[in-house]
Amino acid sequence: MESSMSDLNSHHHHCVEISMEVHKVVPPPHRSTLEKLKTRLKETFFPDDPLRQFQGQTRKTKWILGAQYVFPILQWGPNYSFQLLKSDVVSGLTIASLAIPQGISYAKLANLPPIVGLYSSFVPPLVYAVLGSSRDLAVGPVSIASLIMGSMLREEVSPSNDPLLFLQLAFSSTFFAGVFQASLGILRLGFIIDFLSKATLIGFMAGAAIIVSLQQLKALLGIKNFTKQMGLVPVLSSVFHHKDESMRRPKLFWVSAGAPLASVIFSTLLVFAFKAQNHGISVIGKLQQGLNPPSWNMLHFHGSHLGLIMKTGLITGIISLTEGIAVGRTFAALKNYQVDGNKEMIAIGMMNIVGSSTSCYVTTGAFSRSAVNHNAGAKTAVSNIIMAVTVMVTLLLLMPLFQYTPNVILGAIIVTAVVGLIDIPAAYYIWKIDKFDFLVMLCAFFGVIFISVQGGLAIAVGLSIFKILMQITRPKTVMVGNIAGTDIYRDIHHYKEATTVPGFLILSIESPINFANTTYLNERILRWIEDYEAEEDTKKQQSLRFIVLDLSPVSSIDTSGVSLFKELRKAVEKKGIEASTLELQSSIGEVIEKLQRADEDRDLSRPDCLFLTVGEAVASLVSTVKAQSSSHI
Repeated sequence: MESSMSDLNSHHHHCVEISMEVHKVVPPPHRSTLEKLKTRLKETFFPDDPLRQFQGQTRKTKWILGAQYVFPILQWGPNYSFQLLKSDVVSGLTIASLAIPQGISYAKLANLPPIVGLYSSFVPPLVYAVLGSSRDLAVGPVSIASLIMGSMLREEVSPSNDPLLFLQLAFSSTFFAGVFQASLGILRLGFIIDFLSKATLIGFMAGAAIIVSLQQLKALLGIKNFTKQMGLVPVLSSVFHHKDESMRRPKLFWVSAGAPLASVIFSTLLVFAFKAQNHGISVIGKLQQGLNPPSWNMLHFHGSHLGLIMKTGLITGIISLTEGIAVGRTFAALKNYQVDGNKEMIAIGMMNIVGSSTSCYVTTGAFSRSAVNHNAGAKTAVSNIIMAVTVMVTLLLLMPLFQYTPNVILGAIIVTAVVGLIDIPAAYYIWKIDKFDFLVMLCAFFGVIFISVQGGLAIAVGLSIFKILMQITRPKTVMVGNIAGTDIYRDIHHYKEATTVPGFLILSIESPINFANTTYLNERILRWIEDYEAEEDTKKQQSLRFIVLDLSPVSSIDTSGVSLFKELRKAVEKKGIEASTLELQSSIGEVIEKLQRADEDRDLSRPDCLFLTVGEAVASLVSTVKAQSSSHI
């Protein structure tokens, strides 16, 4: 006994200073359950602490700050200057030149009358300018939301056979999308959209871009009888089956769509000059003049299509919200200002609610237009107002000019817009960093292409949640050793210089401990003990005397977690390992507090059982053993 103890001490003397001072583990200051709940709820729903700015202010200032919080235009509006207006007018006119052809094109993508795309570029930007918190976001219809709405509604209602019902469903879906988006903001549930990871969105957008581009083959190749389905196989088979039709290419196929407005004007003039619509060129046709007619009487809240409306509203709402906030945050980061996620949700939701009753379909912050807006030097949301005014003038005065715009140009504009959604460098970056994220991205990509928009999204989100569940239910446990000459303990497989301490099994649990993983942790720790004992026989090493669990990475624990330690203690005592076996090391207040509360027989929270660091635990146990062995002499 004496020789084995001297071995233990001499071998370990260089690792841990025996005379190390052992610090007492103290429970955290007492806080009532109500206080803890308050803190938890505040961090969940109010991470930005919006009430902080009201502290210590007079009543009048509080009213002003409150109004500015609800209507951000009141914050920057009073300081608005002519200098800022010059920049905003230039950028507003620039994005209007993009918004007009895109609005017409995206409405066609959603199987809606082209004029609805222009209506949607007039009212929503005005609403956003009052409620939105981003200076760079340019608002209007976007390809991805148009595509989803068009394809989901078309599954049940034909836009060509029943155009009025289709329009009613589109406006109703927009209303539901807006209500859903605004509710998320008002109830401060913004963390829900965080489940759409970057990998999911990149795969989803690339898949959607390919489908949209293929759908546009109808306009580009001049095919008349084209599939209404959304999916790679039907689209491609439709192209091949109607090959003979498309061989007679529209004569203006070569018109470039590089600069949308320029190509629209140029091609419209050409069609008009050559009367090309009489020679097989398909054109938009007459568009009605005038501002948005009210459409609240077209909203459907009952009947057989309610399920479809709600499902479409929910999915288009989530996607357009995610895109709007992601775009807003991207440009805010470039200009070094903050965008409030919950405010953005309310702003985007309100503009869709107002839009649905003024003949608009789903709108959000568009990436292409926001990039143009940013590059054109936009300083505030006034650029959105300038764009809306330009669209208004177009609606009132210039509508007859679009009568001869060829559909082939709109097809080309859509393709050039959506091809930009395929982000290969981002995909490579994800592959380099995290293979599982890459798998999620591929599932979103192929799911959208081969199954459907909602199918691809559901699979990718499901996989992302599965990944989180796997991290929770199968936490990492590692064996740690001492780095010679220091008091530092690290994973022995990671740090080659870390050596195990004879007679000690030191394990680190690297996740919160809860009901979902206690069974696994119990089995895994017992397996570590068995492995140690098996090695002991083969390598003739010091027999296992102490198990030290490093709980410093454990941020929280529940009732099942506390029971786990009690069960482990019984299990290791049965194995005949010394009674002072399970040594817990934790510096997290919540973990210590719960262990002490649950420990009626003072088994786990004895001073010689809980330590502040692994080093102190090992030093204390070694000195205890030394004291015992010297008292035996």
